[in-house]
Amino acid sequence: MSLPKVSAYYVAIRKSSSELSWFLSSESSRCACTEITLKGSKFATSFTLDIVQFIQETERLVADPAPGITAAPHDDNLRYFDVTIQGPDGSPFQQGVFKLELFLPEEYPMSPPKVRFLTKIYHPNIDKLGRICLDILKDKWSPALQIRTVLLSVQALLSAPNPDDPLATDVAKHYKEDEKDAQRVSREWTEKYASQ
Repeated sequence: MSLPKVSAYYVAIRKSSSELSWFLSSESSRCACTEITLKGSKFATSFTLDIVQFIQETERLVADPAPGITAAPHDDNLRYFDVTIQGPDGSPFQQGVFKLELFLPEEYPMSPPKVRFLTKIYHPNIDKLGRICLDILKDKWSPALQIRTVLLSVQALLSAPNPDDPLATDVAKHYKEDEKDAQRVSREWTEKYASQ
């Protein structure tokens, strides 16, 4: 069995009804050398805080997803997540399902995750490459924040586009000059690119 890479470790997951086991191996030997079993909120103190936080966040994302959001780690690299966000009701993006990718850099949680829209979207704070202008992904990041918080913030950004802090300047100009028409275009793009 090949084990997905997580920082300097390789991790495999085995679930039973009451516990989750993580097998750690060194990057160089790739042979399982430590088994840690998590039951409820107890965990082995030999884990570093970064790995514990990573495990807890991943468990929560899978077991208790936020409404309208799914996030699943890749099997071959648990630092990459496939994400979907449903457009919020009452926004030009409602009834859309947007695909995103999320990557946790080696420095996480000291550095923010990298998040990008894969689905095309007409939004002043999201550019053509899917990059997102959101303060908590930049200078307002705190290690206390979690992946869940980031994804909820991205979903909230769909409800409240901010043309005064744009990433897509042409879309921001359209929103400022004729918000009703800009919202119409956002709805059209949602129907065209984000409908299932």
